[in-house]
Amino acid sequence: MKKIVILVCVSALGGLLTLGGYKLLLETNEQPLVIEKAADTPTYVPTYNNASINALDAPSFVTAAEKSIDAVVHVKNTAIVSAPMTMYDLFSGRNPRRAQIGTGSGVIISPTGYIVTNYHVIRDAAEISITLNNNKVFSAELIGADEATDIALLKIETDEDLPFLAFGNSDNAKVGEWVLAVGNPFNLNSTVTAGIISAKSRDLSGQNTQSFIQTDAAVNPGNSGGALVNINGDLIGINTAISSRTGSYIGYSFAVPSNIARKIVNDIMEYGNVQNGMLGVVGGTINSKFAEENGLDTTQGFYVSDVQEDTGAKMAGIRSGDIIKKIDNIEINKFSDLAGYLKTKSPNDVVKVTLLRDGNIEVVPVTLLKPTVTLLQPIGEVRNASQSDLERYNIEYGVKISDFNDEYEPYLKQDGIEEGGIVTKINGQKLYSIDDVQKAIKTRDYNKPMFVEVINKEGEKLIYRF
Repeated sequence: MKKIVILVCVSALGGLLTLGGYKLLLETNEQPLVIEKAADTPTYVPTYNNASINALDAPSFVTAAEKSIDAVVHVKNTAIVSAPMTMYDLFSGRNPRRAQIGTGSGVIISPTGYIVTNYHVIRDAAEISITLNNNKVFSAELIGADEATDIALLKIETDEDLPFLAFGNSDNAKVGEWVLAVGNPFNLNSTVTAGIISAKSRDLSGQNTQSFIQTDAAVNPGNSGGALVNINGDLIGINTAISSRTGSYIGYSFAVPSNIARKIVNDIMEYGNVQNGMLGVVGGTINSKFAEENGLDTTQGFYVSDVQEDTGAKMAGIRSGDIIKKIDNIEINKFSDLAGYLKTKSPNDVVKVTLLRDGNIEVVPVTLLKPTVTLLQPIGEVRNASQSDLERYNIEYGVKISDFNDEYEPYLKQDGIEEGGIVTKINGQKLYSIDDVQKAIKTRDYNKPMFVEVINKEGEKLIYRF
């Protein structure tokens, strides 16, 4: 009994000691920790302030959208194309035809109704209709087009001034700058998407013939011919192409720079065709391997391997081995930089060419001239003939073959046609210069054969049917 009492007392004493230790050590220390955490709420204030700053700094596209959305139109192209032939058509000798509808976008560039779009949007059109953002519909006239740059100029007649976009300076556009693409993708009128400029002077052909602005603004079928504008609402490009495996947008879109589009439009309005100014150099872009093989100290610029005769570059003293670093204030790092800038220039324009020659920088003024060479497929390249070239064959007109098409060269040489031979007519039209060649090709009926008259080395006139 005595042992039981002692055991109870010891247990009670242990319980008191345990409770007292808990009260003294644990419970008293925990209360300040809770109070400190509750009082620590000011740590949330900086996060709130940062969110406010980001909201104020975020770019606003409202002004640009409001300026551009009414100036972008819906373009409908109705073309007459061949339809599948039925048995009835076959036995009746009838050639079936049907209407094919294509759609795209366009940009009003004057209050009087001039509209710029892509050439591929209105190609082969029998009828072109324009729908404004207020749903008014107009018939459009094709004023002119340039297939090489994919630019076309349309005109609608209206009694009231139209909202329009002024061309901006695409040379001032910067990589990383915010832009808007405005158009009618999938026939969804007045659609605005945003992105940044991803690159400039982008060539998709692989032949150094293009100089696009690349963006990541969403562009889809139907956007072609629409506006690319900066956040001020300035027109800096005409949306033209996408890079896609599916036919829809996957992150890359391309626009003709506004400076090129403006030049094409001005030429069409003033001359009826495009007036190109030629520098007259042949060469290519420099890379590390090329620089090492040729002992160059730079990997940027356009290396001049040859200078064409009777060109502004030749007259200005540019020679093989020179490296073009700049034209005017435009840095030249690749051929598309050079080609893109020259597309904004006209014959007789004077440009300042900055050269690296023998380790020294030189600046020479060059007067751009009209091209003296053009492509006449399938024969090859032809150039303006000199008076002595014509006297050699005792003729008064014609253009000279300067380079054969490899595929047809054996057949032409078999008939006595040689480089330096004279092409005198296309479809009966006399050729006095390469301008006449370009005009004859542009105005020919592609549903009919082309007849080309050539003089061989014996002075005989041969007519080829292509």
